[in-house]
Amino acid sequence: MAADGSKTIESSYGPTETINRLETEVKAKGMTVFARIDHAAGAAAAGLSLRPTVLLIFGNARAGTPLMQSMQTVGIDLPLKVLVWEDGAGVTWLSYNDPSWLAQRHGLSHELDAPVSAMAAALSAVTKAMGKSGCGRAHQ
Repeated sequence: MAADGSKTIESSYGPTETINRLETEVKAKGMTVFARIDHAAGAAAAGLSLRPTVLLIFGNARAGTPLMQSMQTVGIDLPLKVLVWEDGAGVTWLSYNDPSWLAQRHGLSHELDAPVSAMAAALSAVTKAMGKSGCGRAHQ
């Protein structure tokens, strides 16, 4: 995990297939997709270029609400988000904030360790499903 609490893994697929597979995985885990933001399309609409960069926003109220009941400021980091992006070499990556880091950032009590761990496990599962041989490699 990077010092800023983010994790990045390499995808086995191109950006379009990665975001589509990610959305399918998220829904299969029973989470709700709230938004899919295509930053590259937004850039193109403004006459600018940007390599493929898509943000998927998703979550589960049963998991996130207890965290916000404890400390409402965690709502700035929820629902969960995964950024799918392509680097200059044409490699596709998935980046996200680790829920354990979010809990620390907002000073959540250890009574919430179980739901935070469950959130982290769900995020890890849906992103690693995109990784090379199911595990992915970290971005350098």
